Parts: sequence; structure tokens; C-alpha cells
Amino acid sequence: MVKTAVLASGSGSNFENLVLASREERNSKYSIELLIVDKLSAYAVERAERLGIPCYSLNPKVFPNKAEYEKEIVRILSENEIEIVALAGYMRIIAETFLSAYKGKIVNIHPAYLPEFPGKDGIGDAFKAGAEHTGVTIHYVDEGVDTGEIIYQERLKIEKDWDLDKLKEEVHKIEHKIYPMTLEKICQKMREEN
Repeated sequence: MVKTAVLASGSGSNFENLVLASREERNSKYSIELLIVDKLSAYAVERAERLGIPCYSLNPKVFPNKAEYEKEIVRILSENEIEIVALAGYMRIIAETFLSAYKGKIVNIHPAYLPEFPGKDGIGDAFKAGAEHTGVTIHYVDEGVDTGEIIYQERLKIEKDWDLDKLKEEVHKIEHKIYPMTLEKICQKMREEN
């Protein structure tokens, strides 16, 4: 199994879903080894405790700069022999220190059909724009904001009677279905190449 870490900033529903999916899959290609959060108040911390996953809380404000903050993330990842990183609602832009250490090994899930509605509120932006469709994108992370190579996408038709909460619910259903499936495929490919 490919040793995987998840980075999150909020509720952690995608983190929990990835853990449960890997535990249910008989021959899962990945194993979630740890969670790193940038906010101690993130609900993902409680999920990690309940699931028995080690959790590291790193407050970026206590580091002199972003490079030092990312060095600490990379140190934790390499100490735990992490091979791939899955971002799950991690609300920080990844910079050079982290990117160079895990080049081509950081995956993100975005709640919109990129390149439409990049940024921190993909669902809200699609809703406010009155879009007929949105979706979910899984992509590799690069220097930009949601600009990395797309791995997998799924479209979602926005029904006229949906409110924002209903749209969020439908987007999350797709996320929970495609993130574990896509991570399995990525990790299988990694093993075949090694």
C-alpha cells in the first residue's frame, strides 16, 4: 500500500471518507497514515481521533515564514515515509518548499469542474453565477490556484429548484465517490512504475 497523508483545514469529511474507503476496500492501494491540519479547531481533528489516525496540528502563524512552515510539513511527511499527499479542503496555497519535495505527488480535490470556478468557494461561485452545470475535479497541485494537471472530473447538472445547501450536498456525494476511486488508481500506477 502507498503511504498517504491528508492535509485538511476544516470539517474533514473527505479525509474520513478516504480512510473508510481504504479500510473497506479489500486490496486497497493506499493507506492513510496521518492527517495534518493548519487549525487546531478543525473538526477533522475529531474525525482523526475517532478513526485512530495520528494528527499533527501546525499553526502557520508560529513559523517565521511560509518556507519554514512547509519545511515542518515536509519533515513530518518524510519522517513517516509518506509517498503521496491528498489535500482535502486544505485552504492554503502550496509553495516551492513543499512542491519541490513532493513534485507530482500532491493531489487536490476541487468542488467545481475546472477551469470553471477555481479558488476557495467553487460551489458558492457556481451557485451565485447561476451556472447550469458544475462538478468535481481531482488534479495534481502546481504553483497556481487550481491550475495543476487534471486527473479526473465529473459533471453535475444544477437543478433549478436547488438551493445552495442542496448543491453542496450533491457536490459532496460526487467527491466522496470519486476521490477514493481516483486515489486508488493513482497509487496502483505508482506501484506499477516502481
